[in-house]
Amino acid sequence: MPVRSGARPHITIGPGPDLRRSDVVALYEAAGWSGYTRDPATLEEALENSTYVAAARDGDTVVGLARCISDDVSVLYIQDILVLPDHRRLGLGRALVLDCLTRFSHVRQKLLLTDDRPEQLAFYESLGFRNTRDLKVTCLNAFVMIEGAELS
Repeated sequence: MPVRSGARPHITIGPGPDLRRSDVVALYEAAGWSGYTRDPATLEEALENSTYVAAARDGDTVVGLARCISDDVSVLYIQDILVLPDHRRLGLGRALVLDCLTRFSHVRQKLLLTDDRPEQLAFYESLGFRNTRDLKVTCLNAFVMIEGAELS
């Protein structure tokens, strides 16, 4: 999978079935996602139970990943898109998402949840995702239940 020109030429994007726990924990720690890193065994289980994991590798080191949960027919949920801070702005996040979208191109519904920061919204919109609040032809609402989060 190509990444932005100027990116380090030894970075590869592809399936990540053989990720080392230490690399994954370091990646989640660097992203500040301590809810995952407090229990590395659970994080490892989440990755193992994912339908597909795309990994960005700089040599032997995992510098980014995106994981997917899908029935491989009608729905794809993209979760946990992360890139190490010193590898950001190289097109790796885009390449990871595109790898996932390519793997599941036959699936009709592709979903993800993200925060409300303008740069996040712009990033996903640039990849073809649309916020449900902007849908005109098909009215659609997204409903979530998140343990430990206050939803008003």
